[in-house]
Amino acid sequence: MATPRITVVMLAYGPEPYLVDAARAVLASTDITVELIVVDNGCTGDGIDAVKNLPGVRVLSLEHNTGYSGGCAVGAAEATGDWLAFVNSDAIVAADALAKTTAVAAEDGVGAAMASIRLADRPDLINTAGNPLHFAGLSWAGGNGEPATAHAHRRSVPSLSGCCFVIDRHLWRELDGFAPEYFAYHEDTELSLRLRQRGLRLEYVPDAVVRHHYEFSRNALKLYLVERNRLVTLFTTYQARTLVVLAPALLLTEAAMLTTALADGWARHKIRGWRWLWQHRGWLRSRRRQLQAERLVPDGVIAELMTGRLPLTDVTAPGLGVFNMLAGTYWTLAKPLLKRS
Repeated sequence: MATPRITVVMLAYGPEPYLVDAARAVLASTDITVELIVVDNGCTGDGIDAVKNLPGVRVLSLEHNTGYSGGCAVGAAEATGDWLAFVNSDAIVAADALAKTTAVAAEDGVGAAMASIRLADRPDLINTAGNPLHFAGLSWAGGNGEPATAHAHRRSVPSLSGCCFVIDRHLWRELDGFAPEYFAYHEDTELSLRLRQRGLRLEYVPDAVVRHHYEFSRNALKLYLVERNRLVTLFTTYQARTLVVLAPALLLTEAAMLTTALADGWARHKIRGWRWLWQHRGWLRSRRRQLQAERLVPDGVIAELMTGRLPLTDVTAPGLGVFNMLAGTYWTLAKPLLKRS
């Protein structure tokens, strides 16, 4: 059996204190032939100078920061491998992690596979073992902080983590990858939904270990992008009937998000997201036509993988318990309606 040829795409932006370690870990991968493409999206540290002369590394320097989705698109367009792996610049892959993840991604019916993402300072704890997906488009790191032993079995997951996953390069190009308009955040959720809509599974590989220097942040730009892109995903990937059935609950979610934004001082960024959607309504219509034309599986099938509740331990928002009660009840009632589509 031929050794898999994998192109790894890694983005560099800002100080990037772990870039060199992340690059060397990729290059030390076993049982694969690997090339590493590092996209310099505005790296301010000395990491680019340190990695550009490493054997097997190509550095692509961009004129301006194109975000995660844009940078990944640039890197993937230059790939020569049969497989594409996307690895964060603060993620340290075990020597066999990419080979194990690729072996699963190569199985019939699998659209993409993700590694077991662990907390770098506590690799016995999970950072994410696949991201849950709320019907309102919300997604989060599944199993964050839980023992890795509790996630020791391979399984199909609702949504991939963009930290480290592998996909067939030809499938990526057929789907046209991430939309650059996302810039950052939620593009992995959209790709996951699109793969599901093709009837393909997303697999979590528990023995493909990646140590992630995870740092959760809540800044205005991130909150703006996460909320804006969540709505982009809903408006473009969901079937029209799904949007009609879920409309009351989605409006409830918008009210809850606006209330949270007002309480936490980022309401103008939430409103900015709505304004962006209106200004780019032509692109949204075009994107929606594209995604609905390529789908093979109705929302009613994919709905079985979704949830109507948010984790009480990971989310801090006023009235979350009430929101979960209302949204969870609505979801229980709505799912049977979606199955009829």
